[in-house]
Amino acid sequence: MDPKHKKLLRSQRLFLAEELLVDDMIIQYLYQEEILTERHLEEIQSESSNRKKTLKLLDILPTRGSRAFHHFIQSLEKDFPWIKDKLLRLVTFLTVFVVWFCAVIISMRCACVTTYCTSEIIRFFLNRLAARLSSEWKSVLLDLGLSAADLYRCSAEHPLAVQSQVLAGLVMWTQRNGREATVRRLLQSLQAADIPPSVLQQVFV
Repeated sequence: MDPKHKKLLRSQRLFLAEELLVDDMIIQYLYQEEILTERHLEEIQSESSNRKKTLKLLDILPTRGSRAFHHFIQSLEKDFPWIKDKLLRLVTFLTVFVVWFCAVIISMRCACVTTYCTSEIIRFFLNRLAARLSSEWKSVLLDLGLSAADLYRCSAEHPLAVQSQVLAGLVMWTQRNGREATVRRLLQSLQAADIPPSVLQQVFV
């Protein structure tokens, strides 16, 4: 199993133990897809409570290969769609973090054309994000710490292209904040503006 999926299941262990009912449908589906063996079914079903059954399943899944997480998610489709949606949303955020982190590391190792611009890799992802923000872009940038004067400057320098205005603001934010311009901070502002997770998937995945 991918390390980020293991980390996710570990971080959501108590939530899943409280919310998930490990009934026959889930474990039989996982058995059908050869994620669980007969021995695993017996171990899970022998537990005295649903909570313990769920915890036993969570103990087993990380040991069952690269397909285990995908099929676990699929097993939630019918009866626990809200759990499936939450896990997929968290996977998206983890993916965003990995992509951003790699871009920052690469940019630190590459010689920039000038010290006044971000690396082309980071600019690429910021440009994709700028293309998908609409009326929320000003509130996102204000939440990131830019001033109304900064937004006016971005608009004045790119009067005919909203995407360019947004990109200019995001680049300004990364330049001013350096290492403090983290993905966590960006996600906080995007969430505050109610940007749906699907937008982040389109940008970073």
